[in-house]
Formats: sequence, C-alpha cells, structure tokens
Amino acid sequence: MKMKKIFVVLCLLPLSFVASAQSVTMSPYSRYGLGTLAEQSQGFNRGMNGLAQGFRFSNQVNALNPASYSAIDSVTMVFDIGMAGHFTNYKEGDMKKNEKNASFEYAVASFRILKNLGMAVGILPFSNIGYNFETSLNEVEIPVTYKGDGGLHQVFLGMGWRIIKPLSVGFNFSYLWGDYTHNIISGTLPTTDVNSIYRTYTADISSFKLDLGAQYMFDLRKSDKLTLGATVSIGHNLGGEASCYVDNTEVSYTIEKPFSLPMMYSFGVVWNHKNNLFLGADLNLQQWGSKLFPVFDDTTTDKYVLREGQLKNRTKVVVGGEWIPNPVSRNFFKRVHYRMGISYATPYYYINGADGPKEFSISAGFGLPIANSYNNRSILNISGQWVHSSATGMITENTFRINIGLTFNERWFMKWKVE
Repeated sequence: MKMKKIFVVLCLLPLSFVASAQSVTMSPYSRYGLGTLAEQSQGFNRGMNGLAQGFRFSNQVNALNPASYSAIDSVTMVFDIGMAGHFTNYKEGDMKKNEKNASFEYAVASFRILKNLGMAVGILPFSNIGYNFETSLNEVEIPVTYKGDGGLHQVFLGMGWRIIKPLSVGFNFSYLWGDYTHNIISGTLPTTDVNSIYRTYTADISSFKLDLGAQYMFDLRKSDKLTLGATVSIGHNLGGEASCYVDNTEVSYTIEKPFSLPMMYSFGVVWNHKNNLFLGADLNLQQWGSKLFPVFDDTTTDKYVLREGQLKNRTKVVVGGEWIPNPVSRNFFKRVHYRMGISYATPYYYINGADGPKEFSISAGFGLPIANSYNNRSILNISGQWVHSSATGMITENTFRINIGLTFNERWFMKWKVE
C-alpha cells in the first residue's frame, strides 16, 4: 500500500515541474535582490494571508511547517494544486498603469508512511522576476528600458514525526534552482539608428535548502487547544555564478558563488476552539542584512563586485483565522470554511540607499467542501487578496489576487470490507 502511494506521487511530480515555470510577476521591484519573494502558502491558508506555523490538519498540506505532516490521515493521500490571477495598478506621480497576468502557484502532496510519521513532496516558487519599464537618462533624455525575467523554484521532500502526543518535529529538504536575466537597453542614440544594450546581468543558481520545524500542542480545557509552531531555514552559500556584460566595452565580468540564503526564523501560535474556530498569528524573520550582493560599479577596477549594504533584514507579521460553523452538519453552508487574514512586511533590499517598499495585505476566502457519492473530504479553496506596496518617492503598487486551489483528499487507500 505504501508503494502505491509513492508511485502516485512520482506520477504527479512531472506535472509539477512543467507548471513551475509559469510563475510570473510584473513588478518593477522584482529587479532588486533575488526578485519578489513568494508566499509559499497553500490553498487553505491563502485566505488567511499565509498564516501557517501553528496549523496541523489531517486533510490539508501545510508545507510551511513540516512538523504538521505527522497529522496527515492514515487512509488518504492529500494532493493540493493552486493557481492565481493578478490585477495590478502601478502609480508614480501622475502616471498610472494597469497590468494583469495569471500563474500556476504550487503543487504539493502528502500521505502517512507509518503511525505518527507523515511525508510530503511538492514544488513551490521561491522568488519571481518579471518587469518591463522605461525611464530616461538625465539631461540628454535618451529613453532607457529595463527588462528582466526569471526566478527561483524549489522542489522538496519532507517528513514529520510525532515524537510524543503533544510534540512533533519535521524537515523539508529542497532542491533550489533558477536563473535570471536583467537588461538595461538605451533608446536610439543621436549618432545611430540601432538600439544599444548598456548592460546585461545574468545568473544561474542550483543548490539545496533545509527547513526544520516543530509544533507543540496542549489542551487549555476540553474544548480549547493551543498549538505553538516554529521553523528554522538554514542559511548557506548558493553557489552558481553571476555575470555582467557591458556593451560599450564588450567586456564581461563573472563572480563565482555570489548569492547566499540567510538564516530564516518563523514562530506562530494557533488557538483551536471546538475544531471549528481557529485564530492565530505568525512572526517571520529573515536575516538578509549580513549577505553580500553583486553590483556594477564603474569607479572600481573590477567593476562587478560583491558588496554589503544592498540587502536588509526582513520582518513579516501575519494575523488570521478560520471559522467553520458546523463541520459535521448536513447543511452545505455550515460546512464551508470562512477565512480572513492581514499581514505587514518590511522589504529585504535597498534601492539607491533607501528602503524598498513596505507591504500591507488583507485577504479573505472560502473553503468549499466537494460532496460526492464517495465522500466529501475534498475542498475547493477560493480567496481574494489585496496587496499594497509602497516606498517614499517610488512606485506604488496595488495588487488584487484571486487564488484558486483544489485539495484532493479522497480515501484512495482505505481497505473496504464486503460482507
């Protein structure tokens, strides 16, 4: 039976790899650092703005804390896929622009291996790069176009083990890979009819990522439980290389091992009242400030160099909850999961010495049970999310996202008895 579960997972993985290349963004801010960092949440917690650390369900995959895998039901396999539509308004001074796109977001699966031991596998975006905007050089007013695309993705395998009744631990081991291209292209110069590429930046990254998680659950009273959760992502050098090609000199510069992941910490708590009301909060800390980052500086001999002071520590706070009026009711609307969340995040990079944009977000969503003759354990997750990103004197972004996720949770591995 366990081999059948593993076979199903292996069959689903190729689909996940193909879909991973579809994650996109149109934000000019994705030009900085490693791009716009992805939320990495799944269908059930996107309606709560990514609240995750204290959640452990038998019918949902919570990849943000691998300790939660130990709660997966023994007779099912959970498979969760999601996509999103993005509608963004950009504003700078009196100028406004609207953009829209869609992307495949994630694919994860989980099942139990042994009693108190669960396993998960999947693919998630780590960062996204995608922009195309134009400005002009000072004084000469030659138009300059900035274009970029790429990003990082991770495929992971994780396990969660409940050591004793209240305590579970787990890990996600990920293969992290991706690339990017940034182009700075000038408009037509007075002496030529041909556009000129000022500089082209490229990078190729292939490495690993290790996340460790823990959850501790205890009873406050008969109808109330509290779960504490925490994860640590181990920082290390990502290897790879970054290159810069300068058109007017036809010189290329290359830096080996230019990028590093910082130590990342997340802490959270969830209060569970009668298994139908869940309220919680998360705090996420990322120590980017100590990491070097490649920059082009034509005042130095090497010109393309690693330099500190390009990145900064990032903090994110999330508060949210879920309410199910009556999980066992025959009334459809009483079994719907109603969700809401808010979050605030600081940037992880500087722009010309100033802080990048801060981010404020509100989300709300529903988990709609899918009823059929077999069971009603699968859920269609739909949520809307408004994200406001702004920095003093810079572009303001207002994005509305529609997230759609489908959690397949059928009793594929139940042993039926026929009398």
